[in-house]
Amino acid sequence: MSNPIETFFDAWGMADDAARAEAIAGAFADAGTYADPRSDGVLTGAEAIAGYVNMFSANAPGWTAKVVKSDESGGMTRATVAFGGMGPDGSEMVQHGQYVTELADNKITRMVGFVGTGAPE
Repeated sequence: MSNPIETFFDAWGMADDAARAEAIAGAFADAGTYADPRSDGVLTGAEAIAGYVNMFSANAPGWTAKVVKSDESGGMTRATVAFGGMGPDGSEMVQHGQYVTELADNKITRMVGFVGTGAPE
C-alpha cells in the first residue's frame, strides 16, 4: 500500500501537470483539504490543491519535495519535508516545512503545513 503523504510530496517535483494532478487526486480524499502559510486559505479537493502545487512548480522549476521524517501520534501524522532545488543565484537551496495530516482509508482528508521545523530561534 502506498503512502499518500509521500505520493503527494513526490508530485511536487513532477514536470507534467496532468501526471501531478493525477498523483494528487490519488493521494487525497474527494473532499480533502490543504492549507499552508502560502496558500490562499484552505483549499478543498484535488483540483484546487493541484492548481496550488502547479504554481509552486511553475515558480520553482526542477525543485523537489521529499518527506525526510515522519511520525504518528493520536491518529495524526507529522511529516518534515525538504523542498530543494536551484536558487535564483544558481546555488542549491533546501527549505523545510512540517505538515500535520489526518488520513482515512489511506487518503489524506486534511493536511496543514507550517514553514520551517519549529526550531527555537
